Amino acid sequence: MAQFPTRLYLITPPDIDPAAFSPRLDEALSAGDVACVQLRLKGVSDDAIRRATQVLMPVVHGHDTAFLMNDRADLAKELDCDGVHIGQEDGTLADARRLVGRDCIVGVTCHASRDLAFEAAEGGADYVAFGAFFPSTTKPDPKGHATAQLIADWSSHVTVPCVAIGGITPENCGALVAAGADFLAVSGAVWNHPQGPAAAVKAFAAAIKANTPV
Repeated sequence: MAQFPTRLYLITPPDIDPAAFSPRLDEALSAGDVACVQLRLKGVSDDAIRRATQVLMPVVHGHDTAFLMNDRADLAKELDCDGVHIGQEDGTLADARRLVGRDCIVGVTCHASRDLAFEAAEGGADYVAFGAFFPSTTKPDPKGHATAQLIADWSSHVTVPCVAIGGITPENCGALVAAGADFLAVSGAVWNHPQGPAAAVKAFAAAIKANTPV
């Protein structure tokens, strides 16, 4: 099981105006404990990613939170991010580590596969990400359905932290927290919350507290 309480791992929406999004990000980070923020922009230019990083990373660091780049280890290195998250089609873990160095975080998508997770852990990943657990716009075509039992088995036998991702909300995260997920990666449940990002983060905090094993 997780040795410490489950923490939030925020993922940005895939298409944002950094200046307009910045106050919403600050609102979310001000509302409760967030371990890291992953910049996940799809279908945009490298310069757009650079501009977003320049605007948003200071906001994230202002809350003593890690700033991770999705997919692009090269840009993570160039922009001095705290780490990178790579998928199975985003190059090798070894290449990502070589680019960002030993002091940066490297996380790896492992879908619902223990084999991929063990391979990543043995290769030096700082965390493995399992999912999707629920229907998700972030992971609309998951390669296998992940379950809370996968989290429980991993947390019981392996010290490398695990991230749960995919359709997670304050209402459905309880089983993942109870199973020992180290982090809940969330996007739409925070940014699309009807009462705003701060309310969403507070709702997640309450759900985590209610379901953390004593």
